[in-house]
Amino acid sequence: MSTPHAHSPTPPVLYAFADADKVSHALADFVIAAQNDAISKRGTFKLAISGGSLAATLAKHLVGEERVKWDKWEVFFADERIVPLDHDDSNFKLNNDVLFSKVPLPRENIHTINTELLDDPEEVAEDYEQQLIASFAGKNAVAFPRFDLVLLGMGPDGHTCSLFPGHELLTEELRWIAWLDDSPKPPAKRITLTYPVLGHAYRAAFVCTGDGKKEILKKALDGADPPLPASLVRPVAPGEVFWFTDEAAAAQTEYQRSQFNL
Repeated sequence: MSTPHAHSPTPPVLYAFADADKVSHALADFVIAAQNDAISKRGTFKLAISGGSLAATLAKHLVGEERVKWDKWEVFFADERIVPLDHDDSNFKLNNDVLFSKVPLPRENIHTINTELLDDPEEVAEDYEQQLIASFAGKNAVAFPRFDLVLLGMGPDGHTCSLFPGHELLTEELRWIAWLDDSPKPPAKRITLTYPVLGHAYRAAFVCTGDGKKEILKKALDGADPPLPASLVRPVAPGEVFWFTDEAAAAQTEYQRSQFNL
């Protein structure tokens, strides 16, 4: 039986930069700081990565960056489309094309879906959850994995991972990895991290840039009824959630901005 958390989530931290390149630069510094903190405390850096435009933003200032300890990284996907790994819809392919293939990150440190199970989304989800259990639990039982960092994007409808407005997965409380076959955005079949996992991360960071995101970012940070899926990512203390945006995306939000310094 679960017990209520003793700590309430801390409010999101908003960083707004002049342009998308400065967002990418700050994100690289932030990721490296999270990496160093994780390695010093736990000997490895476990992160979950999303797809979309995040991949290119992440790669821009990490490829060739000497401070990255790629051999210590262990990468999972915050969500994944149930397609072959070389399919254009694959979040693995998206990240591999711009980042993984250009850096010395060991392939065995990247956890991908089992493509022999593509016909059964539930089996794909169960297999991926077993990969998390093997990494985070080992011989010990843990309620939920604690990622050092989860990197997220936000869709134009406010979805994050494959957690969509009004979907039943918004209330999932037990599973680490959930599956769906009714995604409103194709492809329909996907797996996704659930809120309990997102809520246990040491750090969650959204990357949201461009004029096209200004209205949805305002709703995400200033409040909407019902709350947007992205707004529901609120790690319990000591976990924190950060938003990395450019001025174009942050143009309408009244949410207080913070000074970026590491």
